[in-house]
Amino acid sequence: MTLKNAFYAQSGGVTAVINASAAGVIETARKYPKKIGKVFAGKNGILGALEENLIDTSLETDKQISLLKYTPGGAFGSARYKLKGLKENQREYKRLIEVFKAHNIGYFFYNGGGDSMDTAHKVSEMGEAMDFPIASIGIPKTVDNDLPITDTCPGFGSVAKYISVSTHEASLDVLSMAETSTKVFILEVMGRHAGWIAAASGLIANQRNEPPHIILFPEIPFEKKNFYRTG
Repeated sequence: MTLKNAFYAQSGGVTAVINASAAGVIETARKYPKKIGKVFAGKNGILGALEENLIDTSLETDKQISLLKYTPGGAFGSARYKLKGLKENQREYKRLIEVFKAHNIGYFFYNGGGDSMDTAHKVSEMGEAMDFPIASIGIPKTVDNDLPITDTCPGFGSVAKYISVSTHEASLDVLSMAETSTKVFILEVMGRHAGWIAAASGLIANQRNEPPHIILFPEIPFEKKNFYRTG
């Protein structure tokens, strides 16, 4: 039986460690040459599959793949391209399966956030419907740190450090200028419905009265009266 190949794609905003996840996929696949053939990477994420623009990582040496762990950005290119539901957009999912068939791809590794995990699931469903089974594996990547059944998402650690340091630096600036000008500093962070990054802003504070003085979490409804009372 011909060995099935694997397809790897990066999705959404890149993190400081997304390429390390890519290295992990490729290096692990190379350890099992009797189970997985080549690993193809999508140029600019899932668009690489839709446009049949695949990067053959087998052409790269082990050393080059290892260097991915220390490479910033998204080495293969990423994309904010959300596939709609199966009913609304069967054409694109069928196109993915057609490309996977053409390159004998039986493993799909999608490196992204919540939407990407959902897409991986839909691709698996479409492969089953088209009698071309695909093992879809979601690789967590979101600085928001909010993927279900995931303790810590790669990428959160770096943003947590960045936000905590930035908050501390801003507080020192405000302290220097408060007598004559800037008295209040507001820092808006990512996270959407999850407050992990907001909470990280307080990591560097040593004492209770040190900045940040107020942290607003999206999980807790905003109440103006309580906010004014805290201030």
